[in-house]
Amino acid sequence: MTLAPDPQPLSCPEMVELLTAYLDGAMDEHDQLSFDVHLGLCGGCRTYLDQFRETVRTTGALAENDVPPPVMEALLDSFRGWRDARR
Repeated sequence: MTLAPDPQPLSCPEMVELLTAYLDGAMDEHDQLSFDVHLGLCGGCRTYLDQFRETVRTTGALAENDVPPPVMEALLDSFRGWRDARR
């Protein structure tokens, strides 16, 4: 029987990149363990995870009509700019 190497904690930027995979349960066992090790060591990332979960919960309860048209347009413009900047 071969033992898997001890997981190495991820860096904070790696945590941010993997957050949605973590929440979706789409990580392999080794990455999941590395993510959990980092969470055990980093209060900032635990807070970030909690805030992200709360944001998803809150925004999931919103209907499109709940967002005022000027706010919706500002959000859409922001996302368009982000997408264009990544090209």
